[in-house]
Amino acid sequence: MWNRLDLVTIGTMRVLVVEDEERLARAIVRVLREEGYNPDAVANGLDALGLARSQAYDIVLLDVMLPGADGYAVARELRGAGFQKPILMLTARDAVPDRVRGLDSGADDYLVKPFALAELLARMRALTRRAGMTADDSVLTCGDLSLDLKTRQATRGERTIELTTKEFGLLEALMRHPGQVLTRSQLLDMVWGMDALQTESNVVDIYVHYLRNKIDKNHDKRLIRTVRGAGYALRDD
Repeated sequence: MWNRLDLVTIGTMRVLVVEDEERLARAIVRVLREEGYNPDAVANGLDALGLARSQAYDIVLLDVMLPGADGYAVARELRGAGFQKPILMLTARDAVPDRVRGLDSGADDYLVKPFALAELLARMRALTRRAGMTADDSVLTCGDLSLDLKTRQATRGERTIELTTKEFGLLEALMRHPGQVLTRSQLLDMVWGMDALQTESNVVDIYVHYLRNKIDKNHDKRLIRTVRGAGYALRDD
């Protein structure tokens, strides 16, 4: 059983990740750090309560099935102690009574496993906006390409681009790291999350091809670049 991840402090928004599945916890922590958050992670409900009482967190990502104290108990304890920041519950339980129980325990939102890390980040942005914080700008740009995270609309020049959910997630991941080469493994983690275990090995290449047909086709300047042996990058040069 793992305890607490050794993390480097990055960013200003502090996130408490409470998840006892080590592989998922490390994937969440990795993408949070890449997005500029400052995460701590624990695998035990009692440890989560101790940290939340002694540290100032802006949002809590809370698994339901935990040793020590389950997520429902942790949420109730936090709310009873006056914790006002957003709580996002993560669980494999998707029945309506389970969701109601989580929300009644004090959670602000409920995300069912398996989930894509891009959706997790979107839920966090929504919750922190409601709480009066700004995690990042709502419109990403690269050259004449823009992606509105609120309306989930992409445009290049004067042309609106229709995107599927996964195409949107992939484009968002690339646009959040302009000029940076992202490996296929990183993109799988960011966009497909735990679903990546069931995806085809070439799914990233397939969706990059879809995006290129929608974004770069009929344009002299290609924004989505292939870096041989490494991955993909979004560049306006």
